[in-house]
Formats: sequence, structure tokens, C-alpha cells
Amino acid sequence: MSDLDGTARDSWQDPDSAIIRQLSEDDDVSRLHERLAAAAQSAGVLDVAYDTVDTPVGTLLLATTEEGLVRVAYPIQGHDAVLAQLASDISPRILHAPEQLREPTRQLDEYFAGRRRQFDLQLDNRLSPGFRRSVLSQLPGIGYGSTVSYGELAAMAGNPKAARAVGTACGANPLPVVVPCHRVVRSDGSAGGYAGGPEAKEALLKLEGAA
Repeated sequence: MSDLDGTARDSWQDPDSAIIRQLSEDDDVSRLHERLAAAAQSAGVLDVAYDTVDTPVGTLLLATTEEGLVRVAYPIQGHDAVLAQLASDISPRILHAPEQLREPTRQLDEYFAGRRRQFDLQLDNRLSPGFRRSVLSQLPGIGYGSTVSYGELAAMAGNPKAARAVGTACGANPLPVVVPCHRVVRSDGSAGGYAGGPEAKEALLKLEGAA
């Protein structure tokens, strides 16, 4: 291990390190957070990075791993509760590290500004096992401004009789907006349930011209 790596590891593990002590001396706290995140990543002790982004449907929590974006959460879902669940499901080594979420944030900003119709991001799908993953994998194929029913999505996923299970899978989608479960509606055309709440789902459909 290089001296630099050793310094990063010591700085992360020792609460009295020079990096932590500099908090009282540093006028730019965000810069300190960036150094802490860089030190954690260099030391191999940052498994999940997170940030928040303000959007027309509320402040979204974004979380990423080395494999890709792993979680998008609405305020109604409780950001603290989501972080606690990520600590349990993936790793407790979580840090607020906006730099790691720069690209997802940029693409979400473009989407809500009406300049992006499809996301181009690496995704970490570990939170969607089994049939749930097979359902969610169909969602990017539903075009911007289009909708399908839960029954139609069940057929797309290879199990036409599993409309109820499809609804459950959509409700548990860990990557809403980016993986567009909001485009799945009831057979009568009404919006149906949504993890972000009915107002958020209606807003997304209206943004895309589907409502």
C-alpha cells in the first residue's frame, strides 16, 4: 500500500485525524465532504454514496455503488429510513458524496426540464431479485409518453396472469423515475398506486404528455 493510501485509511478510521480536525478551520464544508468521500473511496471504505436532488416531484434521494445507481427514493418513503435499509441490505459504509452522483443528477435535471426522454445510466439491480427484476427490466421499453396496463406488463414479463404480482413489483421499484414504473396504469386508464404518491405519478405522466 502506498503512503497516500495509508494516510487516507488512517484519516478515515481515526476520528481525530487531520481531515476531521480541519472541519473547524475550513470555511467550505462541502469541500471537506468531498475530501472525506475521496479519502473513504481511496481507502476502500465507501460502498454507497448518496446525495439529494430537488425536483418538481419533491427532493429525491439518490444512492450509487461502484456498479451503478442503486436507489432513488421520494420524501414520502423517508430518506433516513431508506439509508438505514441500504446500510442493512448493501453496506453500512455509506457517505454523502455528491460528486459520485453528478451524472444521475444531471440527467434527472434534463428529464424534468423536458430535454431528456431516456436515461443512460449504469444501474445496480441487486435490490430487485427474481420475478421482480424480470418485470422491472421491461419498463425501459415503455416509451416516453406511453403507458401500459399492469396486465399488459405481466404479459411482457412472460406471465399474463401475474398482474397483481406485477403491481407489487412496480410498487417496490427501487429506481423510480429512472426505471419508469409510473408508465404502468390500471386497465381502466386510471393512474393506480405509486411509491412517490398519486400526485407524483400524475405529475410525471403529465410531464411526458401521457395524462
